[in-house]
Amino acid sequence: MKKYFVALSLLTIVLSANAQKTLTVVDEHTGKEEVIDLPEGMLEEEIDSMMRQWYASTYLAYDSATCESNGGDIAYEPEEYIKRLQYLPNVIEMPYNSVVRKFIDQYSGRLRRSIAMMLGASNFYNPIFEDALEAYQLPLELKYLPIIESALNPNATSKVGAGGLWQFMPATGKRYGLEITSLIDERRDPIKASYAAARMLKSLYEIFGDWTLVIASYNCGPGNVNKAIKRAGGERDYWKIYPYLPSETRGYVPAFIAANYIMNYYCEHNICPASTRLPMDTDTLIVSREVYMEQISELCNISMEELKALNPQYRTTRIPGNAQPCTLRMPMAAINAFIECGDSIYTHRLAELSKRRSVVNVNEKAASSKSSSAKKTVTVRSGDTLGAIAKRNGTTVNKIMKLNGMKSHAIRVGQKIRVK
Repeated sequence: MKKYFVALSLLTIVLSANAQKTLTVVDEHTGKEEVIDLPEGMLEEEIDSMMRQWYASTYLAYDSATCESNGGDIAYEPEEYIKRLQYLPNVIEMPYNSVVRKFIDQYSGRLRRSIAMMLGASNFYNPIFEDALEAYQLPLELKYLPIIESALNPNATSKVGAGGLWQFMPATGKRYGLEITSLIDERRDPIKASYAAARMLKSLYEIFGDWTLVIASYNCGPGNVNKAIKRAGGERDYWKIYPYLPSETRGYVPAFIAANYIMNYYCEHNICPASTRLPMDTDTLIVSREVYMEQISELCNISMEELKALNPQYRTTRIPGNAQPCTLRMPMAAINAFIECGDSIYTHRLAELSKRRSVVNVNEKAASSKSSSAKKTVTVRSGDTLGAIAKRNGTTVNKIMKLNGMKSHAIRVGQKIRVK
């Protein structure tokens, strides 16, 4: 029988003092400790943020009386985890070891309530992820990457500036066709970001030809993976280059395996998905004129909260359809109301909402007056003295001499003297 157990004989994993941020790896032979950063999607603040999202608060219900809290977690022997991982219908290798086990324990223990909510939220997002992955003929188990990237929060932003469900950095997002401006951030568009992620994953597979290395490079970049390969003497097995990877990436692949495990075997750990009330049908329309969400909300009977949640790619309430065609997602009833409103939707409260001026007039007279008053020259007349000139022009002899670099009071008729 083929075994799917990958032994890390030198390592034992223990929870660090700050269990919500890191795991500590202990070398059994040397006793040396090494800290692994948890992926940001496993941190409490990210998960709490996901639970506050409009989708979660509106369509997900967490019942404390469900089996999630009845009986608690169940621990199994390693052989059971090995067998279950082997049974997953996956293309990507899903081995078991003590590192993977500790990440499974995190999901089935400390994060079990979060998993219940994400199981419910996956009803919204999995169809989007699967369509994008299928379009590029990628393994469907990659749909669980956003679990560890963003905890299924389209508005998630990492400490280094990565954004959206798939946590694209700005430069990487632009490289894969996502628009990022002061008004639009398509990293937060679930559909566009999912297709961009699929393109990125496909390009990484063309580089490495190994899905585990692809997943690692998705987290830390292909350059860091290549460095780890070189430091490991050319080894291309993730578990052999593991010690040479950045701290967070060492936990990234085990977390991905654990996410696949828990999203398939949640029942075996007494976790019940949050009950889901699927939202009403939504569709998209294209707007080719500038419009504000306030205008849409007030005339199309849709709340601002829902409108923003359905269109997380817009950073402000201004949708710049005049610059480029912009996609707007809404329930069908709101779309019909939008169409019926016609031009009136674009003019509703426009003067109040649009504070930007397209043309401004410069007060050239005031500018000219200021400029002329800043510098003034007079011509010496017959009988003039510096004292008389100073008095006529509201200044002093000393100031006139300083302005003109004069060393004496002597002046001549017709001489030009600066008085200001």
